[in-house]
Amino acid sequence: MTVKTNIILAGALLLASTGLARAEMVATTINDLNIRSGPGPQYPSAGLATRGSTAVLGGCIEGSRWCRIDVNGVRGWAYAQYLEVQQNGAPMIVEEHRADLGVPSVTYEQPDGMIVSSVQPPVQPSPDDDLIGPVEEVDPITPPTTVRTYIDENPVDAVRLNGDVVVGATVPQTVTVRTIPDYQYSYMRVNDRPVLVDPGTRRIVYVYN
Repeated sequence: MTVKTNIILAGALLLASTGLARAEMVATTINDLNIRSGPGPQYPSAGLATRGSTAVLGGCIEGSRWCRIDVNGVRGWAYAQYLEVQQNGAPMIVEEHRADLGVPSVTYEQPDGMIVSSVQPPVQPSPDDDLIGPVEEVDPITPPTTVRTYIDENPVDAVRLNGDVVVGATVPQTVTVRTIPDYQYSYMRVNDRPVLVDPGTRRIVYVYN
């Protein structure tokens, strides 16, 4: 083999390795997700990714469960527990296999002048808090104004849960929901957001903003 041939082969290998290094990591959303404008539930939603959407995974914040993704033309942040990556033909949850998957670390800087929330910041979950369960399709509802009045006049303590609070998500059996008189749904506060829950299925049917 000539020196010239060796140089050509070395260049081809270098190009191949560069291409691999720049290959985008693709994830799939395993639930319907709000894509947040920042890494946390207190940031406004930039869009919604339905279950099974393909997303480009840019990386996750070190020591956090939030990851930057691009999905359906929207760039934002999503919860790592609801992102899945295929590795050697097997699905792997990003939250549980971040190191194995080699997910890069990223940082977040809040834009100057950005208002995170116009209300009191929501209760922040800790890593030991229960996780909101899988999302299933539920029929949309429009609660009467009397229901919100009852909720405001009968406040309950907020329950801290990990994950994104979306319609169809399952509330763990460990938390208590409050009955609303003469109404088929119950209510609770998840991370300081009032939600309506089907007491039979424990699924969230409505989220108050």
